[in-house]
Order: sequence, then structure tokens, then C-alpha cells
Amino acid sequence: QVQLVESGGGLVQPGGSLRLSCAVSTSIFSIYAMGWYRQAPGKQRELVARITGGSSTINYADSVKGRFTISRDNRKNTVYLQMNSLKPEDTAVYYCNTIPTMDAWGQGTQVTVSS
Repeated sequence: QVQLVESGGGLVQPGGSLRLSCAVSTSIFSIYAMGWYRQAPGKQRELVARITGGSSTINYADSVKGRFTISRDNRKNTVYLQMNSLKPEDTAVYYCNTIPTMDAWGQGTQVTVSS
């Protein structure tokens, strides 16, 4: 069973940056398109960034375009999310998963943007 382990969250002031990581336990990581999702309190989980297996296609939600950058290292089975110019509305638990998603999710990593 594929396991997903997110890390890198924390408390940051508005305008700050964080880099999230997601380690994926599978020997066929490179074939999966991957996404970063987030869920804010009282809201549905949303997809904020996606990347194909070979990194040829990358897409972002309008709310994060120009501020977030998704990348991956297929040698390390890891996908990253560089988040710059963070806003309070970016506060959420961030998860990674495949696209389409698997049933199992990781524990997520909390990102709090507050002064």
C-alpha cells in the first residue's frame, strides 16, 4: 500500500514562505501524477497544484498561481510545494496525493499564516 508522509508546515507571518515535502512509498512513483491539496476549517478539500510524472505539465489553482511552485524528485520519491507570499487565507492542512486520488491520505501538515 502506498504511504504518503507530508512535512514542512508551520506558523509563518503574512508574506512569508514555507516549503512542504511529501515522501511517497512506492517503487513506481514516477508514473503517478501528483497533487497538493489543502483543507481549511469548515471548507472542502481543494486541489491547489498538480504535476505529471515527468514534470512536463504543471497546473495551479487561481488562488495560488504566481505564489506557489510544485516540483518533484523522482529519484527521492518526493514531491514539493514551495509557497511564497503567503496569505492568511492559505491557512489549512496541506496534503499530497496522486491524481486521481487514492483512498488513503497522509496525516497532512498544518500551515498557519498569521501575524
